[in-house]
Amino acid sequence: MSDFDYGHIETGENHEALDQLHQVDASEQNYDSQFGVYEQDHASAESTSFDQGHHMSYTDPSGAQYEESDYTSYDHSAAETDHVFAAEGSESASSSEYHELDALQARLDSAFASATQISGVSA
Repeated sequence: MSDFDYGHIETGENHEALDQLHQVDASEQNYDSQFGVYEQDHASAESTSFDQGHHMSYTDPSGAQYEESDYTSYDHSAAETDHVFAAEGSESASSSEYHELDALQARLDSAFASATQISGVSA
């Protein structure tokens, strides 16, 4: 009679993979405007009037009459207007973009083998 012990044999492979993708897209826009306005008005008016009069009347003993009149009139008018306008300004714009891409890829491979031993006794 014979006695046999039987074992099992096993072989195999393991494959593992890691794929990771990270993406960032960003943008920024800036706009700035600054304006200043200065305005000034000035107005003036002037008026001058000057009047002077002289009148003389004379009668002599014989009855003769003498008469004299002097009259002076002076008028002056002036008007003035001034207008000042000034503007100052600045304007700026900027734009920026940012892109980032990270990729990670890993592969893990492993193999294994196992065996079972057979031993036997014969009689």
